[in-house]
Amino acid sequence: MEQFNLEILDKQKPIHMIGIGGISMSALAVILQSDGFSVTGSDFKDSSAVQKLINQGIPVAVGHNPQNVGNPSAVVYTAAISQDNPELMHAKTLGVPVVERAVLLGAIMKRYSTPIAVSGTHGKTTTTSMLSQVLLEANLNPTILVGGILPSIASNMRLGAQEYLVTEACEYCGSFLKFFPKISLILNVEEDHLDYFKDINDIIDCFHAFAEKTPEDGAIIVNGDDKNALLAVNGVNRTVITFSTEDTNADFYAEDVSYDESGCAAFTVLKNGEFYMSAKLSVPGPHNVKNALAVIATADLLAVLPEDVQKGFDAFFGTKRRFEQKGLYNGARVIDDYAHHPTEIMTTLKTAKNATAGKVFCVFQPHTYTRAYKLKDEFAQSFSDCDGVLVVDIYAAREKDTGLIHSRTLAEEIEKHSHNAQYVESFEKAEEILKQWAKPNDFIITLGAGDVNTIAENLVTEKK
Repeated sequence: MEQFNLEILDKQKPIHMIGIGGISMSALAVILQSDGFSVTGSDFKDSSAVQKLINQGIPVAVGHNPQNVGNPSAVVYTAAISQDNPELMHAKTLGVPVVERAVLLGAIMKRYSTPIAVSGTHGKTTTTSMLSQVLLEANLNPTILVGGILPSIASNMRLGAQEYLVTEACEYCGSFLKFFPKISLILNVEEDHLDYFKDINDIIDCFHAFAEKTPEDGAIIVNGDDKNALLAVNGVNRTVITFSTEDTNADFYAEDVSYDESGCAAFTVLKNGEFYMSAKLSVPGPHNVKNALAVIATADLLAVLPEDVQKGFDAFFGTKRRFEQKGLYNGARVIDDYAHHPTEIMTTLKTAKNATAGKVFCVFQPHTYTRAYKLKDEFAQSFSDCDGVLVVDIYAAREKDTGLIHSRTLAEEIEKHSHNAQYVESFEKAEEILKQWAKPNDFIITLGAGDVNTIAENLVTEKK
């Protein structure tokens, strides 16, 4: 495990950040600058994030060149940077700490008295954002790091005081094992990132190691309805707090759940079997009841009053690309959602189905060849709540085409199961078909973690 201590760095020398324009790296750069560190960076292309950093006085070079590194106190790089990157190779010759982004975030967490890390296969961004909104309404002045844009702060990050830090904690490549949370949330544990993990048991073991990182005076908040999440905390000698919509013996339990015409839930929360609060959400779907319970359990630990929790729920309308309502096309509601795992897709489509008497259509962009190949059967069963599925080409992200899977194959497997799918060779063709399908009261949903959201943007721009 890499060790990295910010306290011993020479503040007269900059921390150089390779890939500084990324959503997480740019936020960490701002935090370092606010803590009095000098920061420089580089990125392979110019972007709005790069320009924002430059405007805040952080020098950023576009393109990677060993000369950009200068004379640093430390060098930080993102996981997307290859080991043969010229700046990274040069940095390793300088005799200074050279660490990956997650190690830096772990070091930053140590500077806060109550760092909170939200983990899970699904729901991290939404739950982190919902919790952040609650802490804002309770005037706790949190520092926030989230993997999406939280509209109330118009950003993915917020600088607060040195007490509370709220961040997502991703399991991919064991990144969250470099973190140091005092409160750890485990929302769910499922098969994913199978280009890194061997199988579900390997994933459970990784979450178990994450739970073990919680200090003895901290707490772990876990989904009591998720058997793998419970296995992950089994034998961990820490305070474990459970939440559930199914088990009345959980520490926090939701009963009398009902939904309004928009699919947003109202429910009663019991703590240890006794009335705790009445809750009403401003985001749709049964999955958000569980997310809200995780937030309520965390807020209770921090002595946030139930009325302030509800103020946070009232003010939270979701984050970008999480069941984000983009507008209308021919009377159909156009939704964009980041869902790229079978469970997330089922949840998103069920939420839409429950919210309309019309039809639900989607265009799905698979994310990574490994996920598409290894979860092919699960994807095939994920679209039963959809009236029409368009499958476009796989978004490679960090991978190269292995030749093992093609979107055409995924479409055929979905078609076998729910008789509603077809492969489409381009975004333009997908838009044409969606325009023909769209009728008033229907839902049109773009699904995926890649650039499929551009289809939604195009449709609402036309506003037929």
